[in-house]
Amino acid sequence: MHIHILGICGTFMGSLAVLAKNLGHTVTGSDANVYPPMSTQLEAQGISLMQGYEPEHLQPHPDLVIVGNAMKRGIPAVEYVLNEGIPYTSGPQWLAQYVLQGKHVLGVAGTHGKTTTTTMVAWILEQAGLEPGFLIGGVPKGFEASARLGGGQYFVVEADEYDSAFFDKRSKFVHYAPKTAILNNLEFDHADIFDDLAAIQKQFHHLVRTIPSTGKIIVPANDDNLKDTLAKGCWTPVETTGITPNSSDWQAELRANDGSHFVVSYQGQQAEVTWGMTGLHSVYNGLAAVAAAHNVGVDLATACAALSAFDGVKRRMELVGEVADISVYDDFAHHPTAIKTTLEGLRNKVGARKIWAIIEPRSNTMRMGTHKDNLAESARDADQVIWYQPAGLDWDLSPVIAASPVPAQVANNIDGIIADVIAQVKSGDAIVIMSNGGFGGIHGKLVNTLKAKFA
Repeated sequence: MHIHILGICGTFMGSLAVLAKNLGHTVTGSDANVYPPMSTQLEAQGISLMQGYEPEHLQPHPDLVIVGNAMKRGIPAVEYVLNEGIPYTSGPQWLAQYVLQGKHVLGVAGTHGKTTTTTMVAWILEQAGLEPGFLIGGVPKGFEASARLGGGQYFVVEADEYDSAFFDKRSKFVHYAPKTAILNNLEFDHADIFDDLAAIQKQFHHLVRTIPSTGKIIVPANDDNLKDTLAKGCWTPVETTGITPNSSDWQAELRANDGSHFVVSYQGQQAEVTWGMTGLHSVYNGLAAVAAAHNVGVDLATACAALSAFDGVKRRMELVGEVADISVYDDFAHHPTAIKTTLEGLRNKVGARKIWAIIEPRSNTMRMGTHKDNLAESARDADQVIWYQPAGLDWDLSPVIAASPVPAQVANNIDGIIADVIAQVKSGDAIVIMSNGGFGGIHGKLVNTLKAKFA
């Protein structure tokens, strides 16, 4: 079967393309924005990519078109599919129908940490010899691709609350019917499709309704929004995670303030994790992953040993360059809470070293200004902040600068940002670049310029 994917370079759709290829289908795809690391992964899989959404990409007609949720009516390729009567479906529906049937699905949902936690669960199951299938909304380290069919009964999926397609406004995760579900956290986000927090909670409760009574739900003990959601009705056993002593079923006791070393306790058993991840959010992610793996038979010692060897996910505090003792990190953070926890973790890791934060408020919610009142405070742990004003940002960043507790500035030119940093940066500094997009290739450009100056 020839499958064409509209929006193939999105993190979810790119992973879907890999699964379709593994099932033996001929896979092609088109996207308006083709950039690494997803484009690189797809090309390595032998999947043909086309720029833009032209009807010519669908000639001759494919057998099926999988429509990404970024597609809208009026896009030429979408209109062509409808007018020509080409069979089409959404990505989540295709995944549920052709991949997840008959599997024990482990779904990872939540506002933050889905990609990393999904990767952790898949990694633990892999190290335990369970050969899981998985679909991860990013490019993980330690695996050849962001998705695979696997060889066993388990499938780990990043369970996103974003809508499925222009013709199916349900959250993606409603399709997946997980038996083991991690609900990492819940905050207001995706203001482009949700009116308020209650609307998101409603979708999360739709997910809860699909989890069997023989399954398991894993939640942090301190998340009131998830407590309220489960209070609407829950028919599945729940296990909680936490860092505060005696507050939850699964406990983490910190042995290092930056989260790089902690002890996991569960029902009288203990095991240690020592890893390269930082931040309390990473500890919570790891704790949930261990609990999910335990639910499918992985013992505590094996799970914690696997986490200790976990190498992370690309674009999640990924060290992309180190020049003259200047560290450059790439991070996907695009919500005030994610920015805050990422910088807290880095501060605990680097101590008194100067931290530069270069932030692009690029997500749909950021562009709408929904979180603008919380942005200045979110970057408190940095020493110097550069906020990039991308094209299409519909509000002025000046109030964020005025409210900033640390030195901050606005920039609208990537080369200018690099020039400013290069003029002031010193050996020992740490630079973290935060965006959920390609950010004009600033990561590589900055590293190369550092090398030219200091090498």
